[in-house]
Amino acid sequence: MDSHDIPQLAARLINWFENNTSYVIALSGGVDSAVVACAATHAKADFVAVTGVGPATSEREKLDAQQLVDGLNLKHQWLQTGEIQSADYRRNDLQRCFYCKSHLFSCISQHYPDATILTGTNLDDLSDFRPGLTAAQVAHVRSPLAELQIAKTQVRQLAELWKLHVADKPASPCLASRIAYGVEVTAERLAMIEAAEVFLKNLLQIRDCRVRLHQGELGRIELSRESFQEILLSDRIDRIVQRLRELGFRQVTLDLAGQRMGSHNPPAAPTNLVSINLG
Repeated sequence: MDSHDIPQLAARLINWFENNTSYVIALSGGVDSAVVACAATHAKADFVAVTGVGPATSEREKLDAQQLVDGLNLKHQWLQTGEIQSADYRRNDLQRCFYCKSHLFSCISQHYPDATILTGTNLDDLSDFRPGLTAAQVAHVRSPLAELQIAKTQVRQLAELWKLHVADKPASPCLASRIAYGVEVTAERLAMIEAAEVFLKNLLQIRDCRVRLHQGELGRIELSRESFQEILLSDRIDRIVQRLRELGFRQVTLDLAGQRMGSHNPPAAPTNLVSINLG
C-alpha cells in the first residue's frame, strides 16, 4: 500500500468501531495492540485496555504498555492471568499458546462479561503457527486488523502516522515462546531467559535478540547475522559464559542461522550451532 493511502486505512480502522458496543482491548505493549487502542481512542469508542501479567511477561513489555497507557490517556487495568498455575500450560506442548490465551480471555471475560474482547492480531499472523488464535475463536474474540486485512507493514505505517513510540519496535513474543516444546515452563526458567536477553542487549548494544532454552538448560542465542562479529570477540565470549553460568545455563550455543521468528515451531529444529560448553 502506498504511504498516501495510510490515512484512508486509518479512517477505515477508526470506523470499524461501533458506537453501541463496549470493548476490552488486550494491550500487550507491542505495536499491533497499540494501533488498535489508538484507533479506538480516535473513534471515541467505549473501551478499556487490559494487560495480562505473569512470569512470561517481560519488564520491557510492561514498561511499553504503561507508556502507551500514559501517552494515549487510556483507561487501563493490569490483570494477573495465572496461567503458570495450569499444568496444561507448564507442560509446554504444541498447544501451550492455546492454554495461555484461554486463561487470558477467561480472566478478561470474568472482569468484563458484557464487553467484546479485541486483540492486535494482524493479517500476517493468520498464516503463522499460532494456537492462541483457536483460543480467540472459542472466546469469540475479534481482531479488527485481521478483519480489515491489515498486514504488519501497514500496522507499522499506522503507528508512524499516529506517532506511537512502538512503531519500529521489534516483535516481542512472550518469554515462554523461548522454551523448547516439551521442556516445562517455570517461573525460574522465564526469569533466566529475560535476564540473559537483557544482558546480551546491553553488552552488544542491540535492540533485539533471543535466548532459546532447550533440555538440559542449554541456551541457544539467536542474533541478527550483523551482530555475530560483536558477540564472537573473545573478551565478550568470556563475559557471556560467566553471566549465563550465573543465571543457571549449563551450555550456550550461537545459532548460525541467525534470528528468526518461530524457530521452535514444528518442524523447526536447532541446526548449525556453534557450542560453547559452560559446564
